Amino acid sequence: MALLAPLAMTSAGGLGLFAIEAQAQDLRVREIQVAGNRRVEPETVRSYLRFSVGDAYNEGRVNQSITALFATGLFSDVRIERNGGTVVVTVVENPVINQIAFEGNRQVEKATLETEVQLKPRSVFTRAKVQADVQRILDVYRRQGRFAATVEPKIIELDHGRVNLVFEINEGGATKVKSIQFVGNRAFSDTQLRDIVTTTQESWFDFLKGTAFYDPDRLNLDRELLRQYYLKNGHADVRIVAADVHLDRDGSGFFITYVIEEGEPYVFGDIRIESKLPGVDTSDLSGYIITKRGGLFNAGEIDKSVEALTLVLTERGSTFARVRPRADRDAVGRVIALTYVIDEGPRVYVERINVIGNLRTRDYVIRREFRLAEGDAYNPLLVESAKKRLQNMGLFKAVDIKRRPGSAEDRVVLDVNVTEQPTGEISFGAGYSSQEGIIGDIGFTERNFMGKGQFLRLKLGGSLERMQIDLSFTEPRFLDRNLSAGFDLFYRIVQKYDYQPYEHTRAGGTVRLGAPLSEYLWVNTSYTLSYDKMSDISEDASRAIRMAANDQTSFDYWTSAVGTSFTYDRRNHPKTPTAGYYLMGGVDFAGLGGDVQYARFQGEARYYYPITERITFVGRLAGGHVMGWGGEEVRLLDQFYKGGETIRGFNRLGIGARDLTTDDSLGGHTYYVGTAEVRFPIPFVPDELGISGAAFVDAGSLFGISNSVKALNGQLEVPGDPSKGVVNIKDGGGLRVSAGFGLIWNSPLGPLRGDFGWALMKESYDKEQLFRFGASTRF
Repeated sequence: MALLAPLAMTSAGGLGLFAIEAQAQDLRVREIQVAGNRRVEPETVRSYLRFSVGDAYNEGRVNQSITALFATGLFSDVRIERNGGTVVVTVVENPVINQIAFEGNRQVEKATLETEVQLKPRSVFTRAKVQADVQRILDVYRRQGRFAATVEPKIIELDHGRVNLVFEINEGGATKVKSIQFVGNRAFSDTQLRDIVTTTQESWFDFLKGTAFYDPDRLNLDRELLRQYYLKNGHADVRIVAADVHLDRDGSGFFITYVIEEGEPYVFGDIRIESKLPGVDTSDLSGYIITKRGGLFNAGEIDKSVEALTLVLTERGSTFARVRPRADRDAVGRVIALTYVIDEGPRVYVERINVIGNLRTRDYVIRREFRLAEGDAYNPLLVESAKKRLQNMGLFKAVDIKRRPGSAEDRVVLDVNVTEQPTGEISFGAGYSSQEGIIGDIGFTERNFMGKGQFLRLKLGGSLERMQIDLSFTEPRFLDRNLSAGFDLFYRIVQKYDYQPYEHTRAGGTVRLGAPLSEYLWVNTSYTLSYDKMSDISEDASRAIRMAANDQTSFDYWTSAVGTSFTYDRRNHPKTPTAGYYLMGGVDFAGLGGDVQYARFQGEARYYYPITERITFVGRLAGGHVMGWGGEEVRLLDQFYKGGETIRGFNRLGIGARDLTTDDSLGGHTYYVGTAEVRFPIPFVPDELGISGAAFVDAGSLFGISNSVKALNGQLEVPGDPSKGVVNIKDGGGLRVSAGFGLIWNSPLGPLRGDFGWALMKESYDKEQLFRFGASTRF
């Protein structure tokens, strides 16, 4: 018996193994059936399964298969069940979209929404894709400031597994930026900094522009613009700590607050060049450096100096030369000494430059801002400089340049990603001028004409006394060089008014070319061909005027003139400067053809000095002289005419030579004017209103008339008729002085100004005016 027991146990164990093998056979997948499919082939369904016929049935692989089938987006429901050796995969197919419609969209074009949504007709409907498209539509509305917009997707079921998808849109009201405030700014006022950022506060004319709507991308750009502005104006330690955005409780507007740490202003100390490259002669490189000892710290000047040095080194054969500015800071003396260190950078070449995101702007407009091309040595400083130039063009809301590996270790690919922003603007304004009564204008401006980066402006303006049309076109990079070229066409007609007893019409055009001579110095040349006509002359016009018209009811002539002017601008702000200076001088020479021959010289100098953080002194000197040549005298219409726009306290055409018999203004050949003005904030007036005050003193004169006009003095006003009196011409060159105060308002219509001026010194025949109101002239 003892011998039989093991045998019995062995027999029992063998039976157990047979039972386990039989059970494993039952768990294997013998057949896979697909149910519920209409459009999708069964083999397509089986291809996503993580098991096959012959595999053991495994719950883990079944779950992976369900996940894979759902991930295709083809099915709204998937079930996998086992019936013995048969596995049944039951699917419910997602419908196919037949048509997509939008309802309730009035502020956004249908075509815009169609390009944003990812679902298209004949694509497979999924709830996840619908929700993603809802978010995309909401993003479109939020970019336009409509944060209250809602989107409700609706499905209309059709036969044969098709659906129509309708996005029902409630656009809501526009959510604008109610207020832009700055905390920590001492060097520049809130008004000045608002001119730097691209986002604007809500105003009456927001329907003409989109900058008063909150846009996170634009906010990031504005932070960088503020930082760059401070870095260009001495504040080397500036930090834009935060840009806080709050939506008010009723959801009607945003409040943006920038927190700024300005730091103290610095000046440049010693400027040196240090080379670690053999064979590089630094003795003549200092001429390419813009930064100067004693000048206000300016990060932009450093960048341009680095770029200039890099380019000249490349031209001299140092292809991989790298220039790095090293700053030695004296925080106590607020002086930054600079050393431009030249060494060798990595030997890497630019394989390709890809431009991405420019739906409208031509590729070449973007590529020409790079000082390197495909195949050139890669230099990160030149790439960064190109990025800043692209940002400063005003065409893009965001610019990002990414570097990635090329086809070899010494090759890189640059991806230039740009986000375009609106560049067209329709503007109009209306108001009242004390000289012309009701005034108004309407204009169209496009800063990226046909996507070529060109500037185009058409403006129509006028009043009851004046009408003018101006068309201006500028190519900022003529012949792909740093040259500005363009033309202006104009037509102006001025009706009779006080002290001008005739109608004056001028029409013509100008072609111009400008080029920078240095960082701040610009030269412009031009050629102008114009047609002048004096007509509808009053019967009581002075004899001088009638003589200019050859005793006819009208006279006309052509002027052909070339001109050259130089501009040097070191102001710290483009619109409301508080420091720096501006110089301009030019000459126009007429006589290369045409009917007149004269030379006209004009010049102007402006100076801005910050007395305190909020009070600015402004000084101005200007003058001009016109003279005939070749035996020609200066004609009446080509003389200077001055008044309250030059010396406040006087009427328009209120100074200069005059025929006392008729009170007609005869202008003058020479003028000069000086202004001293103090601008200050008005107590208890919120800074965000953009209103400031000014106290001023003006002084100057206008004098000099043609010899033929002088010869009329003492003659009969009307030859042969003593009853009309004699010509009584006054042409004193005495000094005129006025003083007064004014209000300046940076209104939604543009800068407006009202001045009260009192004439303190004048000629007896001058015409005074106490109050002058109209568009302000910034100087």
